[in-house]
Amino acid sequence: MNVILSLSGIYFFILLGYLSKRVFQKKLDEKTFVLFSIYFLQPILVFWGLTTQEINTSVLTAPLIFIVAVLVALFFSLIFSLYLFKNQKDRSIATVATVVGNTGNLGIPLGIALFGPESVIYTSIINLANVFLVNSVGVYFYARGSFSVRDSFIKIFKLPPIWFGLAAIAFNLFGLKVPEPLALPMQMGAYATMVIQLSIFGMYLYGVHYEKIEWKLFNVVVGLKFVLIPLIAIGVLHFFTVSDLIYNVILLELLVPLAVMNVNLASLYDCKPTQVAFLIFATSVLFLLYLMVVVGFLFR
Repeated sequence: MNVILSLSGIYFFILLGYLSKRVFQKKLDEKTFVLFSIYFLQPILVFWGLTTQEINTSVLTAPLIFIVAVLVALFFSLIFSLYLFKNQKDRSIATVATVVGNTGNLGIPLGIALFGPESVIYTSIINLANVFLVNSVGVYFYARGSFSVRDSFIKIFKLPPIWFGLAAIAFNLFGLKVPEPLALPMQMGAYATMVIQLSIFGMYLYGVHYEKIEWKLFNVVVGLKFVLIPLIAIGVLHFFTVSDLIYNVILLELLVPLAVMNVNLASLYDCKPTQVAFLIFATSVLFLLYLMVVVGFLFR
């Protein structure tokens, strides 16, 4: 029941975005929301997330294993996409969308519902690691759909979230604290970011038409997400000795469906945002059925 309620709350904001686009049509420019989110709100979310709790070595094992698994999955996704697609945009989407998971909006509440509140410290730190992956690897591959290798690499450093993330880590490691009067406004900005991201997803979802869905791309992304990545996750976890809780949290965060941030980056770099929106929606729906099946087999 907790899982259903968590997902219902998340999907409500997606529905709001969908309905707003349906009602206002061309009067509502989703690209404007994307720019506002990435350049102004995302930095607040990243800085807030990295300064709300102390970073110490005892909780770093989980994100390190998570990053290793993601990089292995990224390598195999790249190999498959190069073999299966000729279009660079399709290659970019198939390569990176599957490894940019919804570790925040979905992963954190699901962790609480499945494993209890003690999972929050691990889901939160893994989500922070995912933020850096999104703003580096994610930016590169989505930009690669429209730009050269050199230009795509440069664009990683042109977006504010990566710099705010580095600043927040330094801020944390030096033992600095956000002044109490600023804590609440920063939290408000972080929560607003999540709401707007979900609403942007709904806006792009309105533009999805059944007859224009690229089913080959869909089949490849679903296969990579729900077959290849779980196998890689279990294989990587086999080489590490961790508690059952950490094992389950890492596995869950690798299994969650595609992150809404995929739409933001696909829109920003003109890499088929409508197709990406459909992939996010489809994997989110399939994940509900998938989770019910695998929870008794894959989790400890």
